[in-house]
Amino acid sequence: MNAKIDTLSQEEIKVILRAADEIIAQGGRTLLAKILKGSREKKVLQLELDTCPVYGYYKSEKLDEVVAKIDWMIEYDFLTIEYSGKLPMIVFTERGWQIESDQMADELLQEWMEWVKQGEQSPDMTYLKDRNREMILLLLEKVKESGNKMFIPYLRLWEKIEYKKVKKAIRSTIKALENNVPIDNQLVQNRTESIDEALKGAAPQDLRLKCWECGERFMFTIGEQLFFKQKGFEYPKRCGKCRDNRKPVFF
Repeated sequence: MNAKIDTLSQEEIKVILRAADEIIAQGGRTLLAKILKGSREKKVLQLELDTCPVYGYYKSEKLDEVVAKIDWMIEYDFLTIEYSGKLPMIVFTERGWQIESDQMADELLQEWMEWVKQGEQSPDMTYLKDRNREMILLLLEKVKESGNKMFIPYLRLWEKIEYKKVKKAIRSTIKALENNVPIDNQLVQNRTESIDEALKGAAPQDLRLKCWECGERFMFTIGEQLFFKQKGFEYPKRCGKCRDNRKPVFF
């Protein structure tokens, strides 16, 4: 049985989301835990998951303790489970993706800053093509807010290989940098406050559901909710009594 986790820090939440980004809709809780644990298992190495920036973050902890942290993330609405056939896959909730897309945009922006320091003139920008559109537009907002004109050559290279809508956003970003357009401080503040609020999570609580058959209310506990999520089950539509009544009786 996994240890019970009372809370995680904001740093830990971001770390687990960053590790999850490597296997979204492709791996489950155990594989995610192995990334965070720093496992040298063959599958982890074959998939090059050891190159993840947060690989081994929890290397001093037991695997079941890391899984418990992932379960906490599921309970608090940062991650959830969806099934691909019979295989349970980790996916982001809306809250989790809001945080991760912001953190990924920051990571990409930091990479550009390193390019500038190293004098990189012609990086291969194809790595940005076909990425999540929401995250890409957020990256462009952050590039614009940086005011760094050294990014313009990268933007021009990127524009050459992108689709129409992203091209338009890239051109807008180039124009803003060239014309020293002031930062929209209110937009930045709103985004920061929204991320801070998302990082609080949604505390799990017992739910009172209405039975579709008898119409009575019944309790659906926190533990039952987590179990249903892990198994990829829909929430129950009938109370325990009505479910029992539907079971076949053998004589």
